[in-house]
Amino acid sequence: MACGPHPQSPATLWRWGGPYRRARGAWVAPLVPALAVLLLLAAPVTPGDVSTSGKVTPADAASAVLVLACAVRLLRHRARPLTPAAALILGAPAVGFAVAAMTSLDPAAGLAGFLRYVQVFVLVPAALVLLLRDRRDFAVVAGAVVGLALVQGAIGVWQYATATGASYMGENIRAVGTFGPSDVMGMATAVAYGLVIATGYALAPAAAGAPRWLRPAALLCVAALLVPLVVSFSRGTWIATAVACGSMIVLAGRRQALRIFAVLAAAAVLLVGGVGVGSQMISQRVTSITQVTDAPDSSVTDRYALWAAALDMWRHHPATGVGLKRFPDERDGHASLALSSASDTAGAGQSFVREPLLSPHNMYLLTLSEQGLIGFTLLTGAWAALLTLATHRLRRSPHVAPGLAAVGLLLWQLVDFLYADIGGPSTVLTALLLGLTAWWALVGGGEDA
Repeated sequence: MACGPHPQSPATLWRWGGPYRRARGAWVAPLVPALAVLLLLAAPVTPGDVSTSGKVTPADAASAVLVLACAVRLLRHRARPLTPAAALILGAPAVGFAVAAMTSLDPAAGLAGFLRYVQVFVLVPAALVLLLRDRRDFAVVAGAVVGLALVQGAIGVWQYATATGASYMGENIRAVGTFGPSDVMGMATAVAYGLVIATGYALAPAAAGAPRWLRPAALLCVAALLVPLVVSFSRGTWIATAVACGSMIVLAGRRQALRIFAVLAAAAVLLVGGVGVGSQMISQRVTSITQVTDAPDSSVTDRYALWAAALDMWRHHPATGVGLKRFPDERDGHASLALSSASDTAGAGQSFVREPLLSPHNMYLLTLSEQGLIGFTLLTGAWAALLTLATHRLRRSPHVAPGLAAVGLLLWQLVDFLYADIGGPSTVLTALLLGLTAWWALVGGGEDA
């Protein structure tokens, strides 16, 4: 004789509103530290509160609480540990960081660099992997990232519209959100993360039990976030977003991809060619992407000089590099005379400041110069393993929103690292996003809760 759920079973008590009703929101408790990090990233940043100044931001402090909460949870509840393969992938970069710190000529800088790198690339991602339990948890954290992107994007658009943003070509129109001109890439990074996540949920068919409004809301978020992304004037972010979203569209299905690309092409012709949407500055910024060898601007010239300096450092220290956080000290001894001493920043509530060029603005070259082949191989090898596993898992579970979003985020980060590196208050956001991608690659999860 078939029978339904027992009247006192947990599922029945939940549905009937019995004692389990009080625990209905308890499942979100493990995610509170991660959500607190994202909430604090929306707070205004005081000028000078960047990683290179040695100051710890509230979001950094919250990330330490996240790691501590994960450790306490593991000890109290004996939660599932990482598999040996997952531990190897997440922990291998720490070996390279330790070698570079121990061989550095500046032990204090080496120790500070070791702690920062372990925080961003090992501890915070591993903590998020251990705290996320299923795709619902992934969706909550990912949704909070989209919320942060919408807040920062709205502030950025207001800055552009009212000329209260960071200085760009003599006008205070560059959208930087609450991060300020000292972390000019912060808002662009947050907005791009949110756009990639929203694209993943817009492309995937609605999962069983998912609200009907999810896909339309994701599409609206994509459209809304495109505006602040454009007025951030960040060429590297534009390129990384185009590559990530284009790859996600292809992974979501060929037929759908053909329709989407056709619509995007028609929209581009209509908006740019037909109606003439976009200011002259935006058009010039887009055109400058192709002018990297023919009459490049000063920022491109500086970047080439910094890249050459990083490669020269690596040639002199091929195995272990010059040491963590040693690039600024070694820069002048390896850079050409074409390098400017600093870049000009102003606007968005900050007076004119000359910001020193303390990194090569390329994560791969920064790793190669400071950590040598040992650290470079371990760090990039871990990223390659995550991308391979994430893509393989997505192929086994196609059209899954968390999978599309995770692969898109990792692709975005790997492309963006060609033009940027870690630094500034927004760095802890990168650590969280690496945790999301690592969770999908290493754990995945079953059906949606």
